[in-house]
Amino acid sequence: MIEITPSENEWQIMEVVWNSHGSMTAAEIINELKDVLDVSQKTVRVMINRLVAKGMLGYQVDEYDSRIYHYNALKTREECLEIKSDRFVKNYFGGKASLAVASFLQSAKLSAEELNELDRLLLSLKASKISEKGEGACAKDAQE
Repeated sequence: MIEITPSENEWQIMEVVWNSHGSMTAAEIINELKDVLDVSQKTVRVMINRLVAKGMLGYQVDEYDSRIYHYNALKTREECLEIKSDRFVKNYFGGKASLAVASFLQSAKLSAEELNELDRLLLSLKASKISEKGEGACAKDAQE
């Protein structure tokens, strides 16, 4: 199966591009990563090419110098996180998100404030699921 999301090091490149809120040249990406990744410039360029092949980065050739490419993110951070999360749950927890959440919660050292925040999130998710069921029932009633 071909990996369609960034690897750990590729993720660092994507973070730089996402944080730029625009396009960047390979040289600009390399400069931003010099204190973050301990890899050669050539390796960064190879990872950029992989991200292009994966459909994560797009590029435009510089209008004044055809040797320079301007790279931009084609996928948002949120889209990548969703895909990675779904794949992680599928591969390590048999597709059961509740097992993944339970595992994280049991191993995490959460403060009372963080637990309260999670509680609010769960209540909100439950309310939206109940609302979705109600709308589905209304739509079904309207069809009959």
